[in-house]
Amino acid sequence: MRILVTNDDGINAPGLKICADIARAISDDVWIVAPEFDQSGVSHSLSLNDPLRLRELGDKHFAVKGTPTDCVIMGVRHVLDKRPDLVLSGVNRGQNVAEDVLYSGTVAAAKEGTVLGIPSIALSQAYGLETRHNPLWETGAKHGPDIVRRILDLGIPADTLVNVNFPDCAPDAIEGISVTQQGKRDQDILRIDARHDGRGNPYYWIAFARKERPAPRVGTDLSALAHRHISVTPLRLDLTDEPLMTKLAEKFPRPKK
Repeated sequence: MRILVTNDDGINAPGLKICADIARAISDDVWIVAPEFDQSGVSHSLSLNDPLRLRELGDKHFAVKGTPTDCVIMGVRHVLDKRPDLVLSGVNRGQNVAEDVLYSGTVAAAKEGTVLGIPSIALSQAYGLETRHNPLWETGAKHGPDIVRRILDLGIPADTLVNVNFPDCAPDAIEGISVTQQGKRDQDILRIDARHDGRGNPYYWIAFARKERPAPRVGTDLSALAHRHISVTPLRLDLTDEPLMTKLAEKFPRPKK
């Protein structure tokens, strides 16, 4: 099995090494094509107005001056001499659950693999206040290979990717594995943090208010992590809302031609 490994935290991120180790526990044919710099939050963006620069760091190990999506396309279409059988993206520094999947470059890389017809899995490691600067990478390293093998044994349907999140706890503290749906956060926590630089000019950070949050809905990725479960969430590329599509069709009769 040939595995393409990428991420959005950049070629030097510690989580990328963990992801490569997970891949090597499954196959000895592992290729790494990851962004030259941190690309967190770039979602599914493409570099259309700038050239892509490719740097070879070693055997089957490349950095691309571009987005995670660029890296998957570059890996599949240019770097690898044949298509990979699997794309693994991560291990991201920080969880990618709920609305995170809309912004995440890690999830986007797995989406691009799926778009290209390759089974793809995104992997992320949650952290908390105490582990913010030193996420518990060993959790993903220990449980990741088995999770990926089980997913592959079942098979991933076309146009679907799998989003895996490891909770913020030590490997032996994992309470189980939950197959979940994408959660939803209270968006009142999102705010703009206004500041001034040394010259008195205003600048802004997108920030999250620290306040008590309601318990996440049972069955979601948010709830799984809160209970120290590994969250496994299937995500579809097709964003069509079929119930609303049916209702709209009643309002807009089909054209005769």
